[in-house]
Amino acid sequence: MASNVETVIRAVVTKGIEKVANFNRARMDETRAHPFLTGIHAPMTEERTLTDLAVTGTIPPELSGRYVRIGPNPFKPDPRGHHWFIGDGMVHGVRIEGGKALWYRNRYIRSQMLEAKGGPAAAPGPRRGRRDLVNTNVIQHRGQTLAIVEAGSFPARLNDELETVAYTDFGGTLQTSFSAHPHEDPLTGELHAICYDGMTQDTVWHVVVSPEGKVVRQEPIPVEHGPSIHECSITQKYVLVFDLPVTFSMKALIAGEQFPYHWNPDHQARVGLLPRAGTAEDVIWCDVDPCYVFHVANSYDTADGKVIVDLSAYQTMFAGGPDGPNGKSLGMERWEIDPAARRVTRTTVDAAPQEFHRPDERFFGQPYRYAWSLGLPEHAEQAFLGTTPIYRYDLHTGERQAHDFGPNRVPGEFVFVPRSADAPEGDGWVMGYVIDAANETTDLVILDASDMAAPPVASIHIPHRIPPGFHGNWLPDAG
Repeated sequence: MASNVETVIRAVVTKGIEKVANFNRARMDETRAHPFLTGIHAPMTEERTLTDLAVTGTIPPELSGRYVRIGPNPFKPDPRGHHWFIGDGMVHGVRIEGGKALWYRNRYIRSQMLEAKGGPAAAPGPRRGRRDLVNTNVIQHRGQTLAIVEAGSFPARLNDELETVAYTDFGGTLQTSFSAHPHEDPLTGELHAICYDGMTQDTVWHVVVSPEGKVVRQEPIPVEHGPSIHECSITQKYVLVFDLPVTFSMKALIAGEQFPYHWNPDHQARVGLLPRAGTAEDVIWCDVDPCYVFHVANSYDTADGKVIVDLSAYQTMFAGGPDGPNGKSLGMERWEIDPAARRVTRTTVDAAPQEFHRPDERFFGQPYRYAWSLGLPEHAEQAFLGTTPIYRYDLHTGERQAHDFGPNRVPGEFVFVPRSADAPEGDGWVMGYVIDAANETTDLVILDASDMAAPPVASIHIPHRIPPGFHGNWLPDAG
């Protein structure tokens, strides 16, 4: 922890840098058509509640809960220094019960930053400094709905109608930043996360939240250059730490960029295997060829002591200008990590560009068979997304299935939902939002998870465009 003197010095230095950054940002072109503020990314201008939504097909009667996805929705869009990752958080949810779509709601996360811009009043609760932006993921843990983000803010707790109830530090037990990608171990109920702080360049933390909702571990891990660690993963032995060459850039911050992370070729790419109860000294660091990873599908231990992790990899990231994300997708890879040799062997599973891998979460951290992902455009596009398919992989047979939504239809991340708590792996549905770019509407599409080529099981029609977001989840009712 920083001493009082260090805290004062940091505050003074930060204020000076902030003044320079604001000055340089103000000199940028405010008339620019920013790719993440226009087209399908143009923000919504109001919160809505819609009921009795039209449906094509039949909603499975087994589904009872909410599909909720979050993403950036700038309250007062300004292209100067803007980045997709830093827009005000907005959740979009559909309530499903008894074979019907009962409602759609979209609500801003009630941050103090939003209120300062003239938005809705901020929700109560503890904050970590002045930046309380939350816009990246929505999870359900211990019966609570939590909106989360990396590198800064505490989580925001939402009610069943998606209103922000309060920010939370897990009852005063969280002393660090949190993560956009904690992973729940389905065998223990613990949440594991690797967390970084935008103001701290020499440390990341392994944070564990107990099934009772209290932080029970905050293990510091020394790093260099302030790496942006969006994702982690777990096995039954280890937590995986992806220390890759996207790092904090003071030059970018001073220039006025609001997401000051760039590709850093001088940063050694490596992945760490941290024993789940170990200390930083116990991390087994394994160098890997330079690349970047946003998301994993799954990871697990092998009988001979190695670790397998399946993921989406990029040749570089944030090397092609400040807007991003940008970088050549290398498709889906399997990494075999040998802790004895400290070696990573990379194998291409499928070279097709893709992102947002999701498994059957009941098997996370364990040997598994199926994964689903979102295809990306073959050629890098400014808007990142496009008219691409959803893939399903059978990792035992190597089979790939795909669902094509048709022209002008842009899907986002799809999440797997099991048919029942004890259904076999992969038996259920995948669901997610699909934008009809030509008609400015959106569907919540439900697909048979085992037959991706089949027509949708159901499409729930939402009569406006939901801007592309980041992560969503099916939040089932307590049963």
